[in-house]
Amino acid sequence: MRCAALVAGAILLIVIGGGMCWWLHRINHRDDLWHHVNDECVPSQQAYGDPAPCAFVALGQGIARGFVIYKDQVGKTQFLLIPTRKISGIDDPSLLLPGAPNYWASAWQARAYVEKAAWRAIPWDDIGLAINSAVTRSQDQLHIHIDCIQPDVHAALVKYIGNVGAIWARFPVPLHGVPYLARRIVATDLAAEDPFKLLATGVPGAAQDMRDQTLALIGADFGGGEKGFVLLAGRADIAKLRFAHAANLLDHSCKLLGY
Repeated sequence: MRCAALVAGAILLIVIGGGMCWWLHRINHRDDLWHHVNDECVPSQQAYGDPAPCAFVALGQGIARGFVIYKDQVGKTQFLLIPTRKISGIDDPSLLLPGAPNYWASAWQARAYVEKAAWRAIPWDDIGLAINSAVTRSQDQLHIHIDCIQPDVHAALVKYIGNVGAIWARFPVPLHGVPYLARRIVATDLAAEDPFKLLATGVPGAAQDMRDQTLALIGADFGGGEKGFVLLAGRADIAKLRFAHAANLLDHSCKLLGY
């Protein structure tokens, strides 16, 4: 009698007749990242001073404000910043509270791990951060992607950097085929600028619809020695097959580095 493949929750089962054959594979468990952080990295750091399997665990301000840096399985240089408390993602209302941790500032500092994995310094404007919408994320624990950016995104930002101002406006061309809003941040760190709050307070309707939003933050050279960031915001539109997946602006093969 032939076996039939069934999906039961996150478990792939093979069934013969009315009886179960074998457990085969866990599929896309949406709490995998949280499991790594909460059950492995944090306990290991607390007990032994060893962040493994994470690259770094920050608990100086306690679990409620801590985070880890975790090497993603995809790509040579992609890392993730993940909070050490349970936060669903961009839609979590706690991110907009006064005094909420600025995870973006810590994620930008963590670009050093991308450079270490690449075995070279990476230009300021070749690196980006991204968070996907609730519509497209595969994990229900907030994680900010850190990696190189796509060459076509880099080229568009260099060409149109003069069009990006201090208030949100439509970026002149689609990025990697998708329209975005953009605004500049003139600063060399993000201590005073939290992208979640800039989105929620600056884009009409975003605060009431955060689950459909996506964000990318990319280093920018504004000329005259002035560095900062371009913040990009997109919104899911299922009817137009736009799924608000800003991580697509990142390049996990780092072609800008000549790989």
